[in-house]
Amino acid sequence: MTVLDTESYLEGYAEVLAGACATSRRLTRDELASLRTQGERAAEAGVGLRTMVRAHLAAARAIRPGLKAAAADHLLAATEQAVDAFAEGHERAQRLAVRQEEAARREFVDDLLYGRSDLGRLAERAVRFGLLLSHAHAVAVARGPESYDDGHPLTRRLGAALVARFGDRHILLTTKDGRLICIAPGDQSDVLRYFAKQAYGATDGGRVAVGRAHPGAGGVVHSYEEALNALDLADRMGLDDPVLQASDLLVYPVLTRDRQAMADLVLSALGPLRQARGGARPLLDTLEAYFDTGCVAAEAARRLNLSVRALTYRLDRIHRLTGADPGDPVHRYTLQTAVIGARLLDWPQQEI
Repeated sequence: MTVLDTESYLEGYAEVLAGACATSRRLTRDELASLRTQGERAAEAGVGLRTMVRAHLAAARAIRPGLKAAAADHLLAATEQAVDAFAEGHERAQRLAVRQEEAARREFVDDLLYGRSDLGRLAERAVRFGLLLSHAHAVAVARGPESYDDGHPLTRRLGAALVARFGDRHILLTTKDGRLICIAPGDQSDVLRYFAKQAYGATDGGRVAVGRAHPGAGGVVHSYEEALNALDLADRMGLDDPVLQASDLLVYPVLTRDRQAMADLVLSALGPLRQARGGARPLLDTLEAYFDTGCVAAEAARRLNLSVRALTYRLDRIHRLTGADPGDPVHRYTLQTAVIGARLLDWPQQEI
């Protein structure tokens, strides 16, 4: 920064100091307002505050020899007022720029994750935030016990950890609807694995889902929706995994693609369980535990806090009511598919 570069933001400054020192007065309201405006202009032009403070002090030293003794004694107080007003304007412009940048970033993230903007324009804006939408991207979504935004300490800590580990790898860390979002190039799965590990630990046992990589701007939306669906599916299916891969859960959307067909299967295969004492829920829980343990009766009984004999009685009861034997490989496939469908459709709590 040269002297000529700073002079345009010192216009009238020497005269203001000289006038204030001549009568040992404070700077007027108009003089302070003018200095604040100069500070805003300097900030908007990218001139650093430290550079301008040095320029103001140098200008004050330059006029000191021409002042009378009494006026010179007031110079420090007048300079302090002037620099303070200039810095106020500079900082105000900086805060405004930060707010505008945050608003632009939030608008971009919303458009990106909802896919509601012109894709060509979206790709142009993405470059500003470090993404190259001509490449494939994958999205990881972390959910914790509280809501997170871009200013949350955890968000900033995760951002610093990603930068320290991976540097400039075209990664975007943001938040949406209280969740932490990490968008990374599809061929850099190590980034999302690291994010998942850090987010899981930092959210005190939260859950992370990772969508598959898809090309283009629309691919980000697709991967984001896959991650959200994986989180929802984990809740409905009672999955315990802290980190979910959408690619591992593809069978579930396939099973529910024809919702009416799945509902018919659930009612046909499991509907008779409602005739049991206590309703269908206890016997349905028995089937879930039996299938989840690989049809190992002893382990299923342990999970249900039952004796093996009591579990065997329940399986026999299911066989009598439904006509399907959980121990028979052919019947087992139908029953297990129906049990998965019941979880997905929240039956019997919800009528289908």
